[in-house]
Amino acid sequence: MYSEEKTLSSEQLFDGRVVKLFKDEVELDNGHRTIRELIKHPGGVCVLALDDEENVYLVKQFRYPFKKALYELPAGKLEEGESHLECGIRELKEETGATAQSIEYLGCIYPTVAYDTEIIHMYLARGLSFGEQSLDEGEFLDVIKLPFERAFEMAMSGELPDAKTQTAILKTKLLLGK
Repeated sequence: MYSEEKTLSSEQLFDGRVVKLFKDEVELDNGHRTIRELIKHPGGVCVLALDDEENVYLVKQFRYPFKKALYELPAGKLEEGESHLECGIRELKEETGATAQSIEYLGCIYPTVAYDTEIIHMYLARGLSFGEQSLDEGEFLDVIKLPFERAFEMAMSGELPDAKTQTAILKTKLLLGK
């Protein structure tokens, strides 16, 4: 049965560049107390860039937690006071050099609901034109252009394990009606 939890105390254990870690004591509906570990994250955005020939642009980037390079959609963390649309436009340009004539909101996902506040907003960008990348210092990635259908196959086969990438590809597949 559904119940809510009342926060009794909250202690910040870590204050990092990307995340903050908290240990909260909560009271359950039955009166019992327990501890919840919570990561607070500012949220982020990913953008599925689709060109006129129905190619999608992924980035290949080393991801430290998994000790390997993964293929993902261009994405990034929200900056203080920035809207998710502004973040998506910025990240698409920084990571791929692309700007879009139109950008459509695909919704959001909560990638890790048990212990993380991160919300990722997803966009579909079309009418692309390309200029120069402007990667952040210490950011190294390759831009990979693939037919959309190949990216869809990769999402379905598990070759794209990243949740935001899979979700945006699957939503776009439904939106395109193919």
